[in-house]
Amino acid sequence: MELMFNTAGPVDPTDHYCVPPLSRVNWTEIQELIAHKRYFVLHAPRQTGKTTMLFAMRNALNEEGRYACAYANIEVAQTARNDVARGITAATDAVADRIDGTLPGLELRPWFLSKGRSEPPERQLESLLTRWTRLSEKPTVLFLDEVDALVGDTLISLLRQLRSGYNQRPQDFPQSVVLCGLRDVKDYRIHRSDGEIVTGGSAFNIKTDSLRLGDFTFRETKGLWLQHTAATGQQFDEAIWGELWADTAGQPWLVNALGHEATWKDRSKRDRTRPVTLEDYKAARERLIQSRATHLDQLADKLTEPRVARVASAVLAGDDTTQASQADQEYVADLGLVRLRPSVHIANRIYQEIIPRQLTWARQVGIPNQEQSWYVTADHRLDMIGLLTSFQQFFRENDDWNPGEAYKESSAQLLFQAFLQRIVNGEGRISREYALGRKKTDLLIEWPLDPKRGLHGPAQRVVVETKLRKNSLEKDTADGLEQVVGYLRQAGADEAHLIIFDRLSSKPWDEKIWRRSETWDDVPVQIWGA
Repeated sequence: MELMFNTAGPVDPTDHYCVPPLSRVNWTEIQELIAHKRYFVLHAPRQTGKTTMLFAMRNALNEEGRYACAYANIEVAQTARNDVARGITAATDAVADRIDGTLPGLELRPWFLSKGRSEPPERQLESLLTRWTRLSEKPTVLFLDEVDALVGDTLISLLRQLRSGYNQRPQDFPQSVVLCGLRDVKDYRIHRSDGEIVTGGSAFNIKTDSLRLGDFTFRETKGLWLQHTAATGQQFDEAIWGELWADTAGQPWLVNALGHEATWKDRSKRDRTRPVTLEDYKAARERLIQSRATHLDQLADKLTEPRVARVASAVLAGDDTTQASQADQEYVADLGLVRLRPSVHIANRIYQEIIPRQLTWARQVGIPNQEQSWYVTADHRLDMIGLLTSFQQFFRENDDWNPGEAYKESSAQLLFQAFLQRIVNGEGRISREYALGRKKTDLLIEWPLDPKRGLHGPAQRVVVETKLRKNSLEKDTADGLEQVVGYLRQAGADEAHLIIFDRLSSKPWDEKIWRRSETWDDVPVQIWGA
Protein backbone atom coordinates (compact mmCIF):
# COMPACT_ATOMS: atom_id res chain seq x y z
CA MET A 1 0.00 0.00 0.00
CA GLU A 2 1.27 3.47 -0.92
CA LEU A 3 2.13 5.83 1.93
CA MET A 4 0.14 9.07 2.21
CA PHE A 5 0.60 12.59 3.52
CA ASN A 6 -1.19 12.67 6.88
CA THR A 7 -3.81 15.38 7.53
CA ALA A 8 -5.72 13.94 10.50
CA GLY A 9 -4.66 12.41 13.80
CA PRO A 10 -1.28 11.06 14.88
CA VAL A 11 1.24 9.93 12.28
CA ASP A 12 1.63 6.18 11.78
CA PRO A 13 4.93 5.46 9.98
CA THR A 14 3.38 2.37 8.41
CA ASP A 15 0.75 4.55 6.69
CA HIS A 16 2.25 8.03 6.40
CA TYR A 17 5.31 9.94 5.31
CA CYS A 18 6.94 11.01 8.55
CA VAL A 19 9.62 13.27 10.00
CA PRO A 20 11.16 11.19 12.85
CA PRO A 21 9.40 12.65 15.92
CA LEU A 22 12.29 12.59 18.38
CA SER A 23 14.48 14.49 15.91
CA ARG A 24 12.16 17.50 16.36
CA VAL A 25 12.92 18.03 20.06
CA ASN A 26 15.98 18.04 22.27
CA TRP A 27 15.38 14.51 23.44
CA THR A 28 18.48 14.52 25.65
CA GLU A 29 17.19 17.58 27.52
CA ILE A 30 13.77 15.96 28.06
CA GLN A 31 15.40 12.78 29.38
CA GLU A 32 17.44 14.89 31.81
CA LEU A 33 14.32 16.68 33.07
CA ILE A 34 12.66 13.33 33.71
CA ALA A 35 15.77 11.93 35.40
CA HIS A 36 15.84 14.95 37.72
CA LYS A 37 12.18 14.38 38.68
CA ARG A 38 10.91 17.54 37.00
CA TYR A 39 7.28 18.41 36.30
CA PHE A 40 7.12 20.46 33.11
CA VAL A 41 5.02 21.62 30.17
CA LEU A 42 5.28 20.65 26.50
CA HIS A 43 2.97 22.77 24.39
CA ALA A 44 2.35 23.28 20.69
CA PRO A 45 -0.35 24.63 18.35
CA ARG A 46 -2.95 22.23 16.99
CA GLN A 47 -1.85 19.72 14.37
CA THR A 48 1.86 20.27 14.69
CA GLY A 49 2.58 16.65 15.61
CA LYS A 50 2.27 16.94 19.38
CA THR A 51 0.41 13.66 19.94
CA THR A 52 2.74 11.83 17.55
CA MET A 53 5.64 13.23 19.57
CA LEU A 54 4.15 12.14 22.90
CA PHE A 55 3.56 8.60 21.64
CA ALA A 56 7.16 8.43 20.42
CA MET A 57 8.53 9.67 23.76
CA ARG A 58 6.35 7.25 25.72
CA ASN A 59 7.48 4.33 23.58
CA ALA A 60 11.14 5.35 23.80
CA LEU A 61 11.02 5.58 27.60
CA ASN A 62 9.30 2.22 27.97
CA GLU A 63 11.69 0.52 25.54
CA GLU A 64 14.65 1.99 27.40
CA GLY A 65 13.36 0.17 30.49
CA ARG A 66 14.15 2.66 33.29
CA TYR A 67 10.60 3.98 33.68
CA ALA A 68 6.97 2.96 33.37
CA CYS A 69 5.48 5.65 31.15
CA ALA A 70 1.87 6.23 30.13
CA TYR A 71 0.08 8.78 27.93
CA ALA A 72 -3.52 9.89 28.52
CA ASN A 73 -5.74 12.37 26.68
CA ILE A 74 -8.16 13.91 29.20
CA GLU A 75 -10.17 16.08 26.81
CA VAL A 76 -13.20 13.93 27.67
CA ALA A 77 -13.52 15.93 30.91
CA GLN A 78 -14.03 19.23 29.07
CA THR A 79 -17.82 18.94 28.94
CA ALA A 80 -18.03 18.84 32.74
CA ARG A 81 -16.83 22.46 32.89
CA ASN A 82 -17.08 23.54 36.58
CA ASP A 83 -18.66 20.27 37.71
CA VAL A 84 -15.61 18.96 39.58
CA ALA A 85 -17.15 15.59 40.44
CA ARG A 86 -17.97 14.76 36.81
CA GLY A 87 -14.82 16.30 35.38
CA ILE A 88 -12.25 14.75 37.70
CA THR A 89 -13.96 11.35 37.57
CA ALA A 90 -13.90 11.42 33.75
CA ALA A 91 -10.25 12.51 33.65
CA THR A 92 -9.14 9.95 36.23
CA ASP A 93 -11.02 7.17 34.45
CA ALA A 94 -9.26 8.11 31.18
CA VAL A 95 -5.86 8.06 32.90
CA ALA A 96 -6.53 4.66 34.51
CA ASP A 97 -7.70 3.21 31.20
CA ARG A 98 -4.57 4.40 29.33
CA ILE A 99 -2.18 3.16 32.03
CA ASP A 100 -3.79 -0.29 31.85
CA GLY A 101 -3.68 -0.20 28.06
CA THR A 102 0.03 0.60 28.02
CA LEU A 103 1.26 -1.25 31.11
CA PRO A 104 -0.93 -4.35 31.53
CA GLY A 105 -1.25 -6.26 34.77
CA LEU A 106 -1.94 -3.36 37.14
CA GLU A 107 -5.77 -3.42 36.81
CA LEU A 108 -6.03 0.23 37.81
CA ARG A 109 -9.30 0.94 36.03
CA PRO A 110 -11.23 -1.89 37.78
CA TRP A 111 -9.82 -0.62 41.09
CA PHE A 112 -10.89 2.93 40.29
CA LEU A 113 -14.41 1.91 39.25
CA SER A 114 -14.92 -0.24 42.34
CA LYS A 115 -13.06 1.77 45.02
CA GLY A 116 -11.28 4.87 43.78
CA ARG A 117 -14.47 6.67 42.76
CA SER A 118 -15.60 6.64 46.39
CA GLU A 119 -12.83 9.13 47.18
CA PRO A 120 -13.79 12.83 47.16
CA PRO A 121 -13.30 14.26 43.61
CA GLU A 122 -10.53 16.48 44.98
CA ARG A 123 -8.46 13.34 45.72
CA GLN A 124 -9.41 10.84 42.99
CA LEU A 125 -6.57 11.55 40.56
CA GLU A 126 -4.01 11.87 43.34
CA SER A 127 -5.12 8.51 44.78
CA LEU A 128 -4.94 6.77 41.40
CA LEU A 129 -1.44 8.05 40.67
CA THR A 130 -0.28 7.06 44.16
CA ARG A 131 -1.61 3.52 43.68
CA TRP A 132 -0.02 3.25 40.23
CA THR A 133 3.37 4.35 41.52
CA ARG A 134 3.28 1.98 44.50
CA LEU A 135 2.33 -0.98 42.28
CA SER A 136 4.93 -0.21 39.65
CA GLU A 137 8.35 -1.83 39.79
CA LYS A 138 9.83 1.25 38.06
CA PRO A 139 9.48 5.00 38.59
CA THR A 140 6.39 6.26 36.78
CA VAL A 141 6.15 9.01 34.18
CA LEU A 142 2.83 10.47 32.98
CA PHE A 143 2.07 12.51 29.86
CA LEU A 144 -1.27 14.32 30.27
CA ASP A 145 -2.55 15.65 26.94
CA GLU A 146 -5.21 18.32 26.27
CA VAL A 147 -4.95 19.61 29.84
CA ASP A 148 -5.90 23.14 28.77
CA ALA A 149 -9.15 21.81 27.29
CA LEU A 150 -10.47 21.50 30.85
CA VAL A 151 -12.50 24.35 32.27
CA GLY A 152 -12.81 26.22 35.55
CA ASP A 153 -12.84 24.40 38.87
CA THR A 154 -12.20 21.03 37.18
CA LEU A 155 -8.87 22.26 35.83
CA ILE A 156 -7.93 23.89 39.14
CA SER A 157 -8.66 20.64 41.00
CA LEU A 158 -6.56 18.59 38.58
CA LEU A 159 -3.56 20.94 38.85
CA ARG A 160 -3.77 21.09 42.62
CA GLN A 161 -3.96 17.30 42.97
CA LEU A 162 -0.76 17.02 40.96
CA ARG A 163 0.81 19.67 43.14
CA SER A 164 -0.39 17.91 46.29
CA GLY A 165 1.33 14.63 45.38
CA TYR A 166 4.51 16.29 44.12
CA ASN A 167 6.44 15.99 47.38
CA GLN A 168 5.80 12.22 47.52
CA ARG A 169 7.62 11.50 44.24
CA PRO A 170 9.13 9.18 43.14
CA GLN A 171 8.20 6.49 45.72
CA ASP A 172 4.50 7.38 46.05
CA PHE A 173 3.83 9.63 43.09
CA PRO A 174 5.04 9.90 39.47
CA GLN A 175 8.70 10.76 39.07
CA SER A 176 7.76 13.19 36.31
CA VAL A 177 4.50 14.61 34.97
CA VAL A 178 4.38 16.41 31.63
CA LEU A 179 1.38 18.65 30.95
CA CYS A 180 0.62 18.91 27.24
CA GLY A 181 -1.70 21.28 25.41
CA LEU A 182 -1.95 24.27 23.12
CA ARG A 183 -0.67 26.78 25.65
CA ASP A 184 1.88 27.18 28.36
CA VAL A 185 0.36 26.78 31.82
CA LYS A 186 1.21 30.43 32.58
CA ASP A 187 -1.37 31.43 29.95
CA TYR A 188 -4.24 29.51 31.56
CA ARG A 189 -6.89 31.98 32.68
CA ILE A 190 -9.17 29.82 34.82
CA HIS A 191 -12.62 31.19 35.66
CA ARG A 192 -13.92 29.55 38.81
CA SER A 193 -17.62 29.04 39.43
CA ASP A 194 -17.52 31.79 42.07
CA GLY A 195 -16.21 34.29 39.50
CA GLU A 196 -12.61 34.30 40.76
CA ILE A 197 -9.90 34.08 38.09
CA VAL A 198 -6.94 31.84 38.88
CA THR A 199 -3.84 31.68 36.69
CA GLY A 200 -2.39 28.34 35.73
CA GLY A 201 0.99 29.41 37.08
CA SER A 202 -0.36 29.89 40.59
CA ALA A 203 -2.28 26.60 40.56
CA PHE A 204 0.70 24.64 39.24
CA ASN A 205 3.75 26.44 40.62
CA ILE A 206 5.80 23.23 40.66
CA LYS A 207 6.45 23.56 36.91
CA THR A 208 10.16 23.95 36.23
CA ASP A 209 10.30 24.24 32.43
CA SER A 210 8.11 24.99 29.45
CA LEU A 211 9.07 23.46 26.12
CA ARG A 212 7.45 24.30 22.79
CA LEU A 213 7.33 21.89 19.88
CA GLY A 214 8.39 23.87 16.84
CA ASP A 215 7.51 23.59 13.17
CA PHE A 216 9.46 21.65 10.57
CA THR A 217 12.71 23.10 9.32
CA PHE A 218 13.15 23.81 5.60
CA ARG A 219 15.17 20.61 5.33
CA GLU A 220 12.44 18.57 7.07
CA THR A 221 9.72 20.18 4.94
CA LYS A 222 11.45 19.36 1.66
CA GLY A 223 12.57 15.97 2.94
CA LEU A 224 9.00 14.94 3.80
CA TRP A 225 7.84 15.65 0.25
CA LEU A 226 10.87 13.89 -1.23
CA GLN A 227 9.85 10.75 0.68
CA HIS A 228 6.95 10.70 -1.80
CA THR A 229 9.36 10.93 -4.72
CA ALA A 230 11.48 8.13 -3.27
CA ALA A 231 8.41 5.93 -2.75
CA THR A 232 6.60 6.60 -6.06
CA GLY A 233 9.08 8.16 -8.47
CA GLN A 234 6.85 11.22 -8.92
CA GLN A 235 8.94 14.37 -9.41
CA PHE A 236 8.38 17.90 -8.06
CA ASP A 237 9.39 21.07 -9.88
CA GLU A 238 12.43 22.52 -8.07
CA ALA A 239 10.68 25.93 -8.02
CA ILE A 240 8.10 24.50 -5.59
CA TRP A 241 10.45 24.37 -2.60
CA GLY A 242 10.74 28.11 -2.06
CA GLU A 243 6.97 28.54 -2.47
CA LEU A 244 6.20 25.66 -0.11
CA TRP A 245 8.43 27.17 2.56
CA ALA A 246 6.95 30.68 2.19
CA ASP A 247 3.41 29.28 2.26
CA THR A 248 3.87 27.06 5.33
CA ALA A 249 7.05 28.13 7.18
CA GLY A 250 7.15 24.44 8.11
CA GLN A 251 3.74 24.26 9.84
CA PRO A 252 3.32 20.46 9.83
CA TRP A 253 -0.37 20.22 8.97
CA LEU A 254 -0.01 22.70 6.11
CA VAL A 255 3.04 20.85 4.74
CA ASN A 256 1.12 17.57 4.77
CA ALA A 257 -2.15 19.04 3.52
CA LEU A 258 -0.49 20.69 0.53
CA GLY A 259 1.32 17.44 -0.28
CA HIS A 260 -1.97 15.54 -0.11
CA GLU A 261 -3.72 18.17 -2.25
CA ALA A 262 -1.00 18.20 -4.91
CA THR A 263 -0.46 14.44 -5.19
CA TRP A 264 -3.83 12.89 -4.35
CA LYS A 265 -6.75 15.34 -4.33
CA ASP A 266 -5.59 16.41 -7.81
CA ARG A 267 -6.68 13.16 -9.47
CA SER A 268 -4.53 13.73 -12.55
CA LYS A 269 -1.44 13.48 -10.32
CA ARG A 270 -2.34 9.98 -9.15
CA ASP A 271 -0.54 9.00 -12.33
CA ARG A 272 2.91 9.05 -10.73
CA THR A 273 4.63 9.47 -14.10
CA ARG A 274 3.22 13.01 -14.29
CA PRO A 275 5.40 15.54 -12.45
CA VAL A 276 3.92 18.17 -10.12
CA THR A 277 4.64 21.59 -11.65
CA LEU A 278 4.80 24.95 -9.92
CA GLU A 279 1.38 25.91 -11.29
CA ASP A 280 -0.03 22.56 -10.14
CA TYR A 281 1.28 23.42 -6.71
CA LYS A 282 -0.21 26.94 -6.74
CA ALA A 283 -3.59 25.53 -7.80
CA ALA A 284 -3.41 23.03 -4.93
CA ARG A 285 -2.62 25.88 -2.54
CA GLU A 286 -5.68 27.86 -3.64
CA ARG A 287 -7.95 24.82 -3.34
CA LEU A 288 -6.68 24.22 0.19
CA ILE A 289 -7.35 27.83 1.19
CA GLN A 290 -10.88 27.68 -0.20
CA SER A 291 -11.61 24.28 1.34
CA ARG A 292 -12.13 25.69 4.85
CA ALA A 293 -10.57 22.50 6.24
CA THR A 294 -10.94 21.86 9.97
CA HIS A 295 -7.46 23.16 10.77
CA LEU A 296 -8.14 26.41 8.94
CA ASP A 297 -11.56 26.79 10.55
CA GLN A 298 -9.99 26.38 13.99
CA LEU A 299 -7.50 29.06 13.07
CA ALA A 300 -10.29 31.40 11.98
CA ASP A 301 -12.22 30.75 15.20
CA LYS A 302 -9.25 32.01 17.24
CA LEU A 303 -9.56 35.43 15.58
CA THR A 304 -12.53 36.29 17.80
CA GLU A 305 -10.51 35.81 21.00
CA PRO A 306 -9.69 39.31 22.37
CA ARG A 307 -5.97 38.69 22.91
CA VAL A 308 -5.62 37.31 19.38
CA ALA A 309 -7.74 40.07 17.85
CA ARG A 310 -5.60 42.83 19.36
CA VAL A 311 -2.47 41.42 17.78
CA ALA A 312 -4.03 40.42 14.44
CA SER A 313 -5.67 43.83 13.93
CA ALA A 314 -2.39 45.66 14.55
CA VAL A 315 -0.56 43.40 12.09
CA LEU A 316 -3.25 43.81 9.41
CA ALA A 317 -3.03 47.59 9.76
CA GLY A 318 0.77 47.53 9.88
CA ASP A 319 0.42 49.63 13.02
CA ASP A 320 3.17 49.69 15.65
CA THR A 321 1.14 51.84 18.07
CA THR A 322 -0.79 48.76 19.16
CA GLN A 323 -2.64 48.04 22.37
CA ALA A 324 -1.41 44.45 22.18
CA SER A 325 0.97 43.83 25.07
CA GLN A 326 4.11 41.75 24.92
CA ALA A 327 2.22 39.02 26.78
CA ASP A 328 -0.52 39.10 24.11
CA GLN A 329 2.06 38.85 21.33
CA GLU A 330 3.83 35.93 23.01
CA TYR A 331 0.50 34.18 23.59
CA VAL A 332 -0.52 34.48 19.93
CA ALA A 333 2.95 33.28 18.88
CA ASP A 334 2.51 30.22 21.12
CA LEU A 335 -0.74 29.49 19.29
CA GLY A 336 1.27 29.43 16.05
CA LEU A 337 -0.55 32.38 14.45
CA VAL A 338 2.33 34.86 14.40
CA ARG A 339 6.10 34.93 14.62
CA LEU A 340 7.86 37.57 16.68
CA ARG A 341 11.11 37.97 14.73
CA PRO A 342 12.33 40.08 13.00
CA SER A 343 9.04 41.87 13.69
CA VAL A 344 5.59 40.56 14.56
CA HIS A 345 4.10 39.01 11.42
CA ILE A 346 1.57 36.35 10.46
CA ALA A 347 3.31 32.98 10.75
CA ASN A 348 3.12 31.94 7.11
CA ARG A 349 1.71 32.99 3.77
CA ILE A 350 -1.33 30.73 3.87
CA TYR A 351 -2.39 32.17 7.23
CA GLN A 352 -1.89 35.62 5.67
CA GLU A 353 -4.54 34.64 3.14
CA ILE A 354 -6.92 32.93 5.55
CA ILE A 355 -7.12 35.70 8.15
CA PRO A 356 -8.41 38.59 5.98
CA ARG A 357 -10.66 36.25 3.99
CA GLN A 358 -12.25 34.99 7.20
CA LEU A 359 -12.73 38.46 8.65
CA THR A 360 -14.29 39.77 5.44
CA TRP A 361 -16.18 36.72 4.19
CA ALA A 362 -19.68 37.93 5.09
CA ARG A 363 -18.94 41.40 3.71
CA GLN A 364 -17.40 40.01 0.52
CA VAL A 365 -20.35 37.80 -0.42
CA GLY A 366 -22.78 40.59 0.50
CA ILE A 367 -21.32 43.21 -1.88
CA PRO A 368 -24.10 44.06 -4.37
CA ASN A 369 -23.82 45.18 -8.00
CA GLN A 370 -20.21 44.19 -8.57
CA GLU A 371 -19.35 41.64 -11.23
CA GLN A 372 -15.96 40.44 -12.40
CA SER A 373 -16.91 40.87 -16.06
CA TRP A 374 -17.27 44.63 -15.61
CA TYR A 375 -13.52 44.98 -15.08
CA VAL A 376 -12.15 42.64 -17.76
CA THR A 377 -11.10 44.28 -21.05
CA ALA A 378 -11.48 42.87 -24.56
CA ASP A 379 -7.91 41.53 -24.46
CA HIS A 380 -8.68 39.90 -21.08
CA ARG A 381 -6.73 42.29 -18.89
CA LEU A 382 -7.96 43.46 -15.52
CA ASP A 383 -9.03 47.12 -15.73
CA MET A 384 -7.45 48.37 -12.52
CA ILE A 385 -8.40 51.99 -13.14
CA GLY A 386 -12.06 51.08 -13.44
CA LEU A 387 -11.87 48.69 -10.49
CA LEU A 388 -10.23 51.19 -8.13
CA THR A 389 -12.53 54.00 -9.23
CA SER A 390 -15.50 51.79 -8.31
CA PHE A 391 -13.86 50.95 -5.00
CA GLN A 392 -13.55 54.63 -4.10
CA GLN A 393 -17.31 55.03 -4.44
CA PHE A 394 -17.93 51.75 -2.61
CA PHE A 395 -15.66 52.87 0.23
CA ARG A 396 -17.46 56.19 0.45
CA GLU A 397 -20.77 54.38 0.86
CA ASN A 398 -19.46 51.76 3.31
CA ASP A 399 -16.90 53.64 5.38
CA ASP A 400 -18.89 52.85 8.53
CA TRP A 401 -18.45 49.08 8.09
CA ASN A 402 -17.07 47.56 11.28
CA PRO A 403 -15.63 44.01 11.25
CA GLY A 404 -15.61 44.09 15.07
CA GLU A 405 -14.33 46.60 17.57
CA ALA A 406 -10.95 44.89 17.85
CA TYR A 407 -10.44 45.19 14.09
CA LYS A 408 -11.60 48.78 13.75
CA GLU A 409 -8.06 50.07 13.07
CA SER A 410 -7.66 47.72 10.10
CA SER A 411 -11.21 48.06 8.75
CA ALA A 412 -10.23 50.15 5.69
CA GLN A 413 -7.65 47.61 4.49
CA LEU A 414 -10.04 44.74 5.19
CA LEU A 415 -12.86 46.41 3.28
CA PHE A 416 -10.61 46.91 0.26
CA GLN A 417 -9.50 43.27 0.39
CA ALA A 418 -13.14 42.13 0.55
CA PHE A 419 -13.97 44.22 -2.53
CA LEU A 420 -10.90 43.03 -4.42
CA GLN A 421 -11.44 39.36 -3.51
CA ARG A 422 -15.02 39.59 -4.79
CA ILE A 423 -13.76 40.71 -8.22
CA VAL A 424 -10.62 38.59 -8.59
CA ASN A 425 -11.97 35.45 -6.90
CA GLY A 426 -12.14 32.26 -8.95
CA GLU A 427 -9.88 33.32 -11.83
CA GLY A 428 -7.00 35.40 -10.55
CA ARG A 429 -4.92 35.21 -7.39
CA ILE A 430 -4.10 37.69 -4.61
CA SER A 431 -1.00 37.43 -2.41
CA ARG A 432 -0.66 39.56 0.73
CA GLU A 433 2.29 40.97 2.69
CA TYR A 434 1.93 42.73 6.06
CA ALA A 435 3.57 42.88 9.48
CA LEU A 436 3.53 44.97 12.64
CA GLY A 437 5.28 48.29 12.16
CA ARG A 438 5.38 48.21 8.34
CA LYS A 439 2.60 50.85 8.19
CA LYS A 440 1.32 49.34 4.96
CA THR A 441 -0.26 46.30 3.37
CA ASP A 442 1.11 45.01 0.07
CA LEU A 443 -1.07 43.06 -2.35
CA LEU A 444 0.05 41.27 -5.50
CA ILE A 445 -2.67 40.51 -8.04
CA GLU A 446 -1.98 37.84 -10.66
CA TRP A 447 -4.53 37.79 -13.50
CA PRO A 448 -4.44 35.27 -16.40
CA LEU A 449 -4.24 36.79 -19.87
CA ASP A 450 -5.24 33.53 -21.57
CA PRO A 451 -8.51 32.20 -20.03
CA LYS A 452 -7.94 28.72 -21.47
CA ARG A 453 -4.52 28.33 -19.85
CA GLY A 454 -5.38 30.27 -16.69
CA LEU A 455 -2.43 30.98 -14.43
CA HIS A 456 -0.47 28.25 -16.25
CA GLY A 457 -0.08 30.81 -19.05
CA PRO A 458 0.96 34.48 -19.25
CA ALA A 459 -0.33 36.70 -16.45
CA GLN A 460 -0.87 40.37 -15.66
CA ARG A 461 0.87 41.22 -12.39
CA VAL A 462 -0.26 44.26 -10.40
CA VAL A 463 0.88 45.50 -7.01
CA VAL A 464 -1.40 47.56 -4.78
CA GLU A 465 -0.18 49.09 -1.55
CA THR A 466 -2.60 50.41 1.04
CA LYS A 467 -1.57 52.83 3.79
CA LEU A 468 -3.38 54.53 6.63
CA ARG A 469 -2.50 58.20 6.73
CA LYS A 470 -0.43 58.80 9.87
CA ASN A 471 1.54 61.94 8.98
CA SER A 472 1.18 64.68 6.39
CA LEU A 473 -0.23 63.54 3.07
CA GLU A 474 3.01 64.55 1.36
CA LYS A 475 5.20 62.44 3.67
CA ASP A 476 2.93 59.39 3.55
CA THR A 477 2.75 59.66 -0.24
CA ALA A 478 6.55 59.89 -0.61
CA ASP A 479 7.04 56.92 1.74
CA GLY A 480 4.38 54.96 -0.10
CA LEU A 481 5.84 55.62 -3.54
CA GLU A 482 9.24 54.33 -2.50
CA GLN A 483 7.69 51.28 -0.85
CA VAL A 484 5.32 50.32 -3.67
CA VAL A 485 8.02 50.63 -6.34
CA GLY A 486 10.31 48.47 -4.23
CA TYR A 487 7.54 45.86 -3.95
CA LEU A 488 6.84 46.05 -7.71
CA ARG A 489 10.46 45.19 -8.46
CA GLN A 490 10.57 42.47 -5.83
CA ALA A 491 7.41 40.86 -7.24
CA GLY A 492 8.30 41.37 -10.92
CA ALA A 493 5.00 43.20 -11.47
CA ASP A 494 3.96 45.42 -14.40
CA GLU A 495 1.71 47.97 -12.72
CA ALA A 496 1.67 49.81 -9.37
CA HIS A 497 -1.08 51.52 -7.37
CA LEU A 498 -0.92 53.26 -3.99
CA ILE A 499 -4.09 53.81 -1.90
CA ILE A 500 -3.93 56.22 1.04
CA PHE A 501 -6.82 56.00 3.48
CA ASP A 502 -7.34 59.35 5.17
CA ARG A 503 -9.04 58.67 8.52
CA LEU A 504 -7.49 61.77 10.13
CA SER A 505 -8.99 64.75 8.36
CA SER A 506 -12.57 65.98 8.42
CA LYS A 507 -12.53 66.89 4.73
CA PRO A 508 -15.72 66.24 2.77
CA TRP A 509 -15.74 63.09 0.65
CA ASP A 510 -15.42 65.05 -2.59
CA GLU A 511 -12.00 66.19 -1.41
CA LYS A 512 -10.94 62.86 0.12
CA ILE A 513 -11.51 60.96 -3.12
CA TRP A 514 -8.95 61.76 -5.78
CA ARG A 515 -6.48 60.17 -8.18
CA ARG A 516 -3.21 61.32 -9.67
CA SER A 517 -0.23 59.84 -11.48
CA GLU A 518 3.37 60.16 -10.34
CA THR A 519 6.69 58.60 -11.27
CA TRP A 520 9.18 57.22 -8.78
CA ASP A 521 12.58 56.05 -9.95
CA ASP A 522 11.27 55.87 -13.54
CA VAL A 523 8.25 53.74 -12.53
CA PRO A 524 4.74 55.20 -13.07
CA VAL A 525 2.42 54.84 -10.07
CA GLN A 526 -1.29 55.63 -9.75
CA ILE A 527 -2.08 57.18 -6.36
CA TRP A 528 -5.61 57.01 -4.97
CA GLY A 529 -7.16 58.94 -2.09
CA ALA A 530 -9.92 57.37 -0.02
